[in-house]
Amino acid sequence: MQFSKVLKSFFIASMLWAIALSAHAQAEQKNAVWPKQAIRIIVTFTPGGAPDILARVLAESWQQTLGVSVLVENRPGYGGNIGADLVAKSEPDGYTLLIGTVGIHAINGALYEKMSFDPVKDFTPISFLASTPNVLIVNKKLGVNNLHELIELAKTKPGQLTFGSSGIGTSLHMSGELFKEMAGLQIRHIPYKGRAQSLPDLLSGRISMLFDNLSSSLALIKAGEVQALGVTTLKRSHAAPEIPTLAEQGLTGFEATSWFSLMAPANLPPNIQKRLNQMVQQTLSNPEVKSRLLASGLDPAPGSPKDLSRLIAAEASKWGRVVQQSGAKLD
Repeated sequence: MQFSKVLKSFFIASMLWAIALSAHAQAEQKNAVWPKQAIRIIVTFTPGGAPDILARVLAESWQQTLGVSVLVENRPGYGGNIGADLVAKSEPDGYTLLIGTVGIHAINGALYEKMSFDPVKDFTPISFLASTPNVLIVNKKLGVNNLHELIELAKTKPGQLTFGSSGIGTSLHMSGELFKEMAGLQIRHIPYKGRAQSLPDLLSGRISMLFDNLSSSLALIKAGEVQALGVTTLKRSHAAPEIPTLAEQGLTGFEATSWFSLMAPANLPPNIQKRLNQMVQQTLSNPEVKSRLLASGLDPAPGSPKDLSRLIAAEASKWGRVVQQSGAKLD
């Protein structure tokens, strides 16, 4: 009788093991033929900005090589959290991807009291994509030509000047908070869903100044439609070397860079993660693509998933301190 029980237990265990092996084999087979349907890349801001540019560069390249449609979907709002939440809750099958930002993965966790997803644990890192300096631009009617003049004007009008950004929690918002703190100014923040909404208000004078990605504002700056007062990196941008840094104009150590990455939902199969990383490397290493991005103010620098994870950890620590010091907090 005892032997019969042992035999039965062994039979059940063998069956369960066989089922597990079969499921694993089916999953491996499913992943091996990736991609076999359309891929969508979620951009958490309105069209025309740096994340949108990068998504469309990837989509254009991959569509030619993969033989499937690669769609770009813009899901703006809530500092990038709306689009990020959609991706976080998607199947980890490689068909829904996210253009990650410093705001989503390194700022929002400290800024928002409640979030519907974890900005680190709910995503699989694929690759760093590119970075761009932020730039402080002002309405030309404001009558200031450099950072010193803007600071002096703001001090004579405490609380009257405004700065816009493409959303609460973005690096553009944090650039403004850091600027206020380091310069000792009282300037009101006006958040928008994206740069497409903020630019008309800057050009009409409804807001005094705007922190924007250099890659997004470069054409307006070169056309003379807005006045650029400084970039937020420690070194001048090769795309616009005539624009001084904020650091060299008295705000020593001022640094705030917008960076972008490719992310997938957590638990993405390693073989798809590796394939996507290789595809990013191939696209952004293409001389024509690289030249085009550099000319627009974006500095492509694809890397490994581990490199991206380390960057996110370091940036989250840095911007967490800025959020705490600024006192900014959202429900």
